[in-house]
Amino acid sequence: MAQTDFNKLQVFFVVARERSFTRAAAQLGVSQSALSHTIRGLEEKLGIRLLARTTRGVSPTEAGERLLRNVGPHYEGIETELAALSELRDKPVGSFRVTAHDHAASTVLWPKLSKLLSNYPDIQLEININYGFVDIISERFDAGVRFGDQVAKDMIAVRIGPDQRMAVVGSPAYFATRSMPKKPQDLATHDCINLRLATYGGLYAWEFEKRGKKTEVHVKGQFVLNTTPQILTAALEGYGLAYVPEDLVQQHVTEGRLKQVLEDWCPAFPGYHLYYPSRRQSSPAFALLVDALRYRA
Repeated sequence: MAQTDFNKLQVFFVVARERSFTRAAAQLGVSQSALSHTIRGLEEKLGIRLLARTTRGVSPTEAGERLLRNVGPHYEGIETELAALSELRDKPVGSFRVTAHDHAASTVLWPKLSKLLSNYPDIQLEININYGFVDIISERFDAGVRFGDQVAKDMIAVRIGPDQRMAVVGSPAYFATRSMPKKPQDLATHDCINLRLATYGGLYAWEFEKRGKKTEVHVKGQFVLNTTPQILTAALEGYGLAYVPEDLVQQHVTEGRLKQVLEDWCPAFPGYHLYYPSRRQSSPAFALLVDALRYRA
């Protein structure tokens, strides 16, 4: 098959997995019309329909499912081996997609990887901010970032940050009319700023532990937000209590803009880990990325 047909196959695999021309176009960096034209050309060459198009999106036909199931893994192997050829270059080359929480991206990924990428201009990196538990294989990410106790057992995990603690904080203005909570159950009488989880659509339950006793509290309040920076802003402006990473608020607490409560209910837990499937080990450029992120106490 001609090289152009391999390019068309790549387009098909992305559209079929995303089940959307819009998302596939964004991932590939081309227009939707160009993708549609490419798919039509592939279907005409093969003489069979590969995608069923509806007003809701696209889905593979029986032939498309067969192509995706039987050829897709081989194509991924080709891509991996081509990426591995970068070890023969003077400088490593590669393009990687990583999904992470915005806190991990700003406190770990960016400070470390910005230095690496400035020295290796042929390495390209996409960081996708996501609060949900992303299936990095099905979503076509090269790696993800989670807290150490959340990484699936079948993944390779590399510690990239120190242990973390969460903190419950509120502004002096908020506490001017409210008593400080002494135990997690006291939060029921407080306005709390909720986090909406993308994966399940539900509200995050605040997690606490003291002397081996664990408890979760479903809080209520005026605001439901979906990113940590928004939650911190709302807390600073006095709209309620926030439950956020401690290092994010330490300076605000030190300078008096926030007050921290329930410290004895917020123990340390395993910090951020980079996780990825074993097949990712073959790329020298990826190995550089992992080594740059590796936590060294």
